[in-house]
Amino acid sequence: MSQAPNNRSSATPPARPDASMSLLTHVMDHSLDEGYAEASARRAQDGTAGLPRTLKAKLALAAGLVLAAMVVTLGAAQARVAAPVLAKERQELIDRVERADRHADTLERDVERLRTEVADRQREALKQPGGRQAQLTALLSGATEVHGPGVKLVVDDAKGSSSGGGGGPRESAGFSDTGRVRDRDMQRIVNGLWQSGAEAVSINGQRLTALSAIRAAGDAILVDNRPLVPPYEVLAIGDKKRLGTVFQDSVDGQYLHVLQESYGIRYSLSPVDEVKLPAASSLTVRTATAEEPKKGAS
Repeated sequence: MSQAPNNRSSATPPARPDASMSLLTHVMDHSLDEGYAEASARRAQDGTAGLPRTLKAKLALAAGLVLAAMVVTLGAAQARVAAPVLAKERQELIDRVERADRHADTLERDVERLRTEVADRQREALKQPGGRQAQLTALLSGATEVHGPGVKLVVDDAKGSSSGGGGGPRESAGFSDTGRVRDRDMQRIVNGLWQSGAEAVSINGQRLTALSAIRAAGDAILVDNRPLVPPYEVLAIGDKKRLGTVFQDSVDGQYLHVLQESYGIRYSLSPVDEVKLPAASSLTVRTATAEEPKKGAS
C-alpha cells in the first residue's frame, strides 16, 4: 500500500509566543515614527542634520548659549543678594511682635495692679467711721471678707448628662442636654438663697454682689465673666438651721428638687458652723457722697 508523500513544507508554522502582544511589539520595534524617520533621513541627505556647519550659525548658537547662561547666573546672584535682606526683614518683624507682646504684658500687669489698688481703696473707704450703716454697706456690697454660720449647697451635673425632652421646668429651645446645670438654674438657686435669708453668697469662691451677673457662654457658666466648672459649691452665710429649711420649702428649692427627680441633677445641702467668704474681686462705685463733718468737730 503506497504511502502519501511526507510534505513537511505545507505544515502551519507555530504561533509566536508574543502574538497576542502585537501592538506592544510593534511599538518596541518601531520606537521612532515613520514620518520622523523620513524627515531625519532627508535632513541627513541635505546636510542640515546635527550641529550647524556654517560659521554664522555656530556664532548664533554660541551667543544664545551665552545669553541663557548669563540670565541663569544673574537670577542666581539676585536671589543670593535678596535672601539676607528678606531674612533681615523677617527677623525685624519677629522682634517687633515680641516687643509688642512684652509691652502688652506689662500694661496688663499695670492694669491688674491698679484694679487691685482701686478695690483696696474702695474697701478702706467703706470702712471709714459710719457706725452700723457703713458696716452694713460694706457687707451688702461685698467689699469686705465675711465669716459666720451658714449652709453649703453643692450642685453637680447628672451622671452621663443624657439629653432629654418633653415638658418640664427646663424645657426651652437651644438646650438639648437637660442633665447639665445651666446658668438660669444657678440664678434661681442664688435668688432662692437670698430670699431665704442669706446675708452673703459665693459660688466656687466667687463672691456675689448686687451687681453680679450669672450668664452662659456655650455650655459654661460665667459669674462676673469668670468661667466655673462643676461641681458648683454655693456657700451662704445666715442662720444655718433656718436658712436651709426655708430654702428647701421655697419655690426655688422645689425647682431644684424637680431637677433632681426629673433630670438626675445631683445636689446636697448641709449646715456649716463656720463659712468664710472672700471680698468681691472687683467693685464699681457709681455714686459717692462725701460725709459732712459734724458740727463742733475739730
